[in-house]
Amino acid sequence: MKSINPYSGDTVFEAETHGQAAIEAALTRAVSAVKKLKAMGMDARLDALRKAADVLDDQRDEIAELMTREMGKPIKQAKAEVEKCAWVCRYYADEAPDMLKPTPIDAPEKGECSLYHLPIGPVFAVMPWNFPFWQVFRFAAPNLAVGNPGLLKHASAVPGSALKIAEVLEKAGFPEGAFQTLLIGSEKTETIITDDRIRGVTLTGSEGAGSAVASLAGKAIKPSVMELGGSDAFIVMPSADIDKAVETAVTARTQNNGQSCIAAKRFIIHQDVYDEFTAKFVHSMKELRVGDPMDESTDIGPLSSKDAADEVYELVEETIRGGATVLFEPQRKDHAFLTPGVLADIPRGTPGHHSEIFAPVALMFKAEDVDHAIAIANNHPYGLGSSFWSRDKAEIETACTDLDAGSTYVNQMVASDPRLPFGGVKKSGYGRELAREGLLAFTNPKTIAVTGLD
Repeated sequence: MKSINPYSGDTVFEAETHGQAAIEAALTRAVSAVKKLKAMGMDARLDALRKAADVLDDQRDEIAELMTREMGKPIKQAKAEVEKCAWVCRYYADEAPDMLKPTPIDAPEKGECSLYHLPIGPVFAVMPWNFPFWQVFRFAAPNLAVGNPGLLKHASAVPGSALKIAEVLEKAGFPEGAFQTLLIGSEKTETIITDDRIRGVTLTGSEGAGSAVASLAGKAIKPSVMELGGSDAFIVMPSADIDKAVETAVTARTQNNGQSCIAAKRFIIHQDVYDEFTAKFVHSMKELRVGDPMDESTDIGPLSSKDAADEVYELVEETIRGGATVLFEPQRKDHAFLTPGVLADIPRGTPGHHSEIFAPVALMFKAEDVDHAIAIANNHPYGLGSSFWSRDKAEIETACTDLDAGSTYVNQMVASDPRLPFGGVKKSGYGRELAREGLLAFTNPKTIAVTGLD
């Protein structure tokens, strides 16, 4: 298994894949780690999380460079990703004790009643390449805090990052088997998911991968969390601060080179401000600097691979051939580059209308009023996040209740945050990560009723 630098085409990292014997050994270690994590006690586990945060801080630049070389994200964003991983570790180290306190239940005839949340055992995680560290740490930190060992199958494009994560957590003081990385292809996942030693499954990835993994988990009667694709709506109403909305929209569409599930992809603009917003937005998109992701001044680097760039460019071209208006034409450049672009008048039946465009290409829609804007937003298979721009309280309340999405951020871009539950609806998946919901996702909510002590 090896990673290829999408900017240069050079090999970044290469390692042997793990065979069945290595998988079996990892499962055995994971089971043993259940008792080890319990014996550590919560205080020691949380101290290890704090130590992991310190390791991440100390190695920030090294880790960021590895991510950028493996998958092409701008180095400034890679550094911010490492810092965010340290944040999620410290967040759960600070908050887990209160979150895991037994919840009292008022049922006096049953005695002293409460709800415990207890670890369920090893959790298998299938994670993507686009945020190589963050996606993993937002799973690993809460589960290690609870006491669940983690077993990671990372994307094949980022094996160096996958092994580095395990190294960080080992250095932090977690016992053998508490967190392990397996370098395996997707064909090996079924045997792991269906193994009785695995007690839960989480996946961040495509709709297809989520459907396959969720089916296996369901057949094996195991809890699962699925965070899948998104084509988030970014709605702008006449009362909004247009300049701020434009500035935020550019960042929301192009973060991580446009390869984020919660990136704004569909820009639904009220007809009264459509021309103003679109003109300013296109101008700002044209100003972005495309180039070497290791250069601190670069805004847009390459996509994750040449194949990824070719595939998404075909979706863009198909949308244009279907009748979309080109306001700023994206260009397929050398290696894995696809430059920013803006398309409008997106026809029904084209990929721009019903698929996810995983690249820095924006799709513009014109709305007559707030209800029409929401109808456009909801007319899509995905429902991950949504961003709504308005100063009208009635419009805001309508958006918050009527948008089919896992979150609605008002007058700001959608961004994951350790303090806020994260997840989607419809084909964007189910379950929640982060915050208290993420901590409890793989726990046994055990009912306790005690009487007869007098």
